[in-house]
Amino acid sequence: MPVSEGKAFFDTEKQKEKAILLAVDIGDGTDVDASLDELEELAKTAEAEVVGRLIQARDAFHPATYIGKGKIDEVRDMAAFTEADMLICDDELSPAQMKNLSDELGMKVIDRTVLILDIFAAHARTGEGKLQVELAQLRYRSSHLIGMGKVLSRLGGGIGTRGPGETKLEVDRRQIRDRISTLNAKLKDMVKNREVMRAERSEASIPTIAIVGYTNAGKSTLINRLTDAGVLSEDKLFATLDTTTRSLVTESGQKILFTDTVGFIHKLPHTLIKAFRSTLEEAGYADILLHVVDGSNPRHEEQMKVVYATLKELDIEGKPVLTAINKCDINPLIKDIKDPMADDRVCISAKTGEGVDELLEKLEAIINSSMIDIEKVFPFDQAGRLQYIRQKGQLLEETYREDGIYVRAKIPPEGLHLLG
Repeated sequence: MPVSEGKAFFDTEKQKEKAILLAVDIGDGTDVDASLDELEELAKTAEAEVVGRLIQARDAFHPATYIGKGKIDEVRDMAAFTEADMLICDDELSPAQMKNLSDELGMKVIDRTVLILDIFAAHARTGEGKLQVELAQLRYRSSHLIGMGKVLSRLGGGIGTRGPGETKLEVDRRQIRDRISTLNAKLKDMVKNREVMRAERSEASIPTIAIVGYTNAGKSTLINRLTDAGVLSEDKLFATLDTTTRSLVTESGQKILFTDTVGFIHKLPHTLIKAFRSTLEEAGYADILLHVVDGSNPRHEEQMKVVYATLKELDIEGKPVLTAINKCDINPLIKDIKDPMADDRVCISAKTGEGVDELLEKLEAIINSSMIDIEKVFPFDQAGRLQYIRQKGQLLEETYREDGIYVRAKIPPEGLHLLG
């Protein structure tokens, strides 16, 4: 069909912002190239198109502009050649650095923290998740209001301005403080509800497994494989933020609760750790940590260190850890990967299910190591106590005899006084 004369046709597809990535190598041992690779993945998750990347080696970050004058000229030239819309810096910038760099370049400048906050804003689904993201955004913006000048209005729309925290950046500090107080009060109520649920799970004596790991390691895929949880699973960083708890009954009859947690990442902003603390601390109330590692990632060792460092920052230590080296379907050689911090390890593919049965066996072995063996004859009028064993432990043998019901079982320590 011929195109009618005089009619204009436009591409209505949303245009991606074009970004240049920038990092400073201060010689502290950080793999800056690897960090920029991750920053590029974050930018892609935020739907930006990366058109260039630069690294400057310096003894220290420039206090006024993050980078030196020569590198600023290089960024300006690259931006003109690539028609870039913004510069994304791999480190958190001070308000003065952000303002000065933006003024020098005449373009939007954001840092790694703003980028991650933007991704969280786009991916938060539950009411609690949205409140936590807004709180983190407001805390960051509150600390960056002074001296930001033109950069505030230059941000305009796009990356760095999305989500529930899309309050006008020029807002008065007092208004931000009032909003932060309101959010803290709302989250406090939600934390109380979470504590009630934790208490109920604790009273039920059902073992709880917290799934932890670096972002995009396969945690959501694994919980879906184990429990048919229906959690969103995508090959992108921070695809899911909201905590999910689902139950599983093993072939031996053992009921287990699995809790998925938000993924960790290198340079995870402290504003996010603070805002998501109640959610992240779910791992602290678990009986066992199931550490999922992307074995196909060449930087898996560094990612494992980040996970343990973040857990330490949250005061989550001293718990049994089972490490699941994921994606053995991609590279069978990952079976040789070790985790010296874990009590045990297993190679799996959350995608295909390979190794998942062994994973459950190892989890049950850890659970059973804390169980107490009992061998007892219950009078027939106490038959109801067997229900407790079925729910809270493992009923290994049940035989009806003339003098009562002979039982051999494993039960949690707190069950001793209940069963007499």
